[in-house]
Amino acid sequence: MNIGFLGTGLMGEPMAQRLLAANLAVTVYNRTPSKVASLAKAGAAIANSPAELIRTSDCIILMLSDAIAISEVLLSEASQAQLAGRTVISMSTISPTQSRDISDRILAASAEYLEAPVLGSIPEAKTGNLIVMVGSTPQQFQQWQGLLQHLGSEPRYIGTVGMAAALKLALNQLIASLTTAFSLSLGLVERYGVDTEAFMQILRTSALYATTFDKKLSRMLEGNYDNPNFPTKHLLKDTKLFLSEAETLGLQSQSLDGVRQILEQAIALGLADADYSALFAAVNPPTLKG
Repeated sequence: MNIGFLGTGLMGEPMAQRLLAANLAVTVYNRTPSKVASLAKAGAAIANSPAELIRTSDCIILMLSDAIAISEVLLSEASQAQLAGRTVISMSTISPTQSRDISDRILAASAEYLEAPVLGSIPEAKTGNLIVMVGSTPQQFQQWQGLLQHLGSEPRYIGTVGMAAALKLALNQLIASLTTAFSLSLGLVERYGVDTEAFMQILRTSALYATTFDKKLSRMLEGNYDNPNFPTKHLLKDTKLFLSEAETLGLQSQSLDGVRQILEQAIALGLADADYSALFAAVNPPTLKG
């Protein structure tokens, strides 16, 4: 079986490396050749275009930034002409509405589609410990479970297309909201001179604690948002997707709209490509300290 991998960024590159380490035949494409150099060294074949990648692959895995990128790369006229008989697995974070629309277009091209978004970041991608959530038919899940196990040992069947995408947005909404809430509390205790470790010790022993707080604490205290596992701009994209779905469903999401504004403030500070813990810089701006 030949696997095509489209999207070799922060997450896609280590995920493709996992497939290569399992001795699978992998073909990759990137408009910038230098971005696939490490994969070529590891044994990946390099396609000159998305259409060439699709033509030489039985299964195409997508780890692209958004639905627009998927449409441009996979659903162009040249690419669509090569899709018949292939299976597309979208592991990108997109909305349920977008995933269903892409599924319809791929099915119209006589190909198969399933969604398999993941929870986890670069460390989990490198070790194959991502949480993989699958939206598909039960038969598709059984067929592709073995492949997905190289990326996460226990892929979880969620339901039909759109359901796994919805679950992923629900989880990423928690990332945005929890990080903002923690930033606000940390900013308050800092400004009042409360010992940070005293605050954390009490928090850790309470029902309020989430492990993400300790994972992001040092970045916030040091103001070091370099080498991101998940950039601020991507969290903003996912937050906007959640808000759009929430509006359609009649959910009250004003609190998350406030988080969106804070994410936009962080990006205005030049932190779009920084780790999303940069939310703290927007919540706790230096000009207001002291």
